This record gives sequence, structure tokens and C-alpha cells, in this order.
Amino acid sequence: MKTAKIVLAGAAALTVFGSVALAQQAITGTGTVTRIDRISGTIAIQSNTQPTQSGTVGANTSGSASEFKVQGANLEPVHAGDKVTFSGTEAGGTKTITKIDKER
Repeated sequence: MKTAKIVLAGAAALTVFGSVALAQQAITGTGTVTRIDRISGTIAIQSNTQPTQSGTVGANTSGSASEFKVQGANLEPVHAGDKVTFSGTEAGGTKTITKIDKER
């Protein structure tokens, strides 16, 4: 009986932690900055390529502007109209950029 409880508790823990890991996905992309709000820490990027998410396949909607939160990336060298490459995560419908580089 005790072994069954341990097995069930382990399975429940794996389910919870597994779903949390799957909920956060890596994204990467390139595009043109259309708007920056340094006060609220957000940036809008019109994608040259749709941001890709690891493990997903979907319709290509390139050309659409996407809104991102920025965390840990320096926005000072980036301005509207700049071409950029970026990477980050998407969790719970919120896209967050953790690295952004201005293309030369």
C-alpha cells in the first residue's frame, strides 16, 4: 500500500513538472522593430520570418507585427526601423525576448 502511494505521488509530480516544462517554449526570429516602449519594457517587431517555436509546426504568417516583453536584454542600442535577430520564450501566451541583436 505504501509503495502504491509513493508511485502515485511520483507520477503526479512528473505530470505537474512535465506540463510546466512544456508550457514554456523557446522562440527565435528576425524582423524589423516597429515600436519600442522602454518604460514598460515592450517591443513590437514585424517579422521577416515568423518566430519559430521549438516543437511546433503551423501556418506561416510572416509580415505580422508581434508584441514582446523584454527581460534581461538591452534595448538602448535598438531603435524603430532597425533589423534585429532575437530569441526568448513563450509561456502562457506571453512572448518574452531574452536576447536581441541589431543586424549590421
